Amino acid sequence: MKLPMTASQAPHIRAPKSTAGIMTAVIIALLPAAGFGIYYFGLNALYLILATVATAVIAEYLACLIGKKKVTTGDYSAVVTGLILALCLPPDMPIWIGVAGAAFAILVVKIPFGGLGRNIVNPAAAARCFLLLSFAPMMIARQNTVLATSILTAGEEGDIAVSLLDLIFGHLGGMIGETSMLALAAGVVFLVLLGVVDLRIPGVYILSFLGFIVLFTKNTDPVYLVAHLIGGGLLLGAFFMATDFVTRPLSVAGQLIYGLLLGFLTAVFRFYGSGMEGVVFAIIIVNFLTPLIDKCISGYRPQKVKNDET
Repeated sequence: MKLPMTASQAPHIRAPKSTAGIMTAVIIALLPAAGFGIYYFGLNALYLILATVATAVIAEYLACLIGKKKVTTGDYSAVVTGLILALCLPPDMPIWIGVAGAAFAILVVKIPFGGLGRNIVNPAAAARCFLLLSFAPMMIARQNTVLATSILTAGEEGDIAVSLLDLIFGHLGGMIGETSMLALAAGVVFLVLLGVVDLRIPGVYILSFLGFIVLFTKNTDPVYLVAHLIGGGLLLGAFFMATDFVTRPLSVAGQLIYGLLLGFLTAVFRFYGSGMEGVVFAIIIVNFLTPLIDKCISGYRPQKVKNDET
């Protein structure tokens, strides 16, 4: 007789946690950063978050209806995409730009490839890259702060003229959700305790990034290194984008290589590039390399599945 066979996307893991449950946990983990951004920057940050999240959900709903596919908004992945993207935006960004970014994330990066589990790059990271390339002056305006100037001009022997307490508590401004290290750390601890995120990829990412910064700058001043670590979008990218189940490698060894490449590229972009932003570009590039990493490290080979006669 013929045995029913179902071909589906990796990873093929059964766990008590549902997709909706995991996404709900991520949303809760991002609330402290979102709340601090709204408190610090005001109502425009709130409006931008709401508009970006709503656009992502509506875009996915309409795309599923038009494509005559099962509506997947109930898994809350669109909410996560919209929320992460919103936290990567300047608080004074025009609302329509956030809307354009969310629509791009869903309608260009996610749905055309088959939806959740089939997108080849992280939708929120790709959308931020799209906005950085399309609206560069507005996107980088908030990065031209004392923090960015101090880190980039410190060079090999300079000192950081920024208080680490200001960085930790988020008193220097920046993007909506990248400002306060404490708010992000609270969300990370929550996800780690729930077992949603482990520290393998973000740990290797952060350590390798710091190692390459030391190699490139010859500066081992702890204050300088901590400023690099908690300034910009490194923590948000490392814990909430790079750990994406869909776009990361399957094997432990593959994930270690993945984190190492992320650290290297982020350091290259940050030190040799034109500005602070390098996290999302590094994530997108290494996302594209994930299938190759899986193939070389894990021996994974996608094969056709057919029914066998027994």
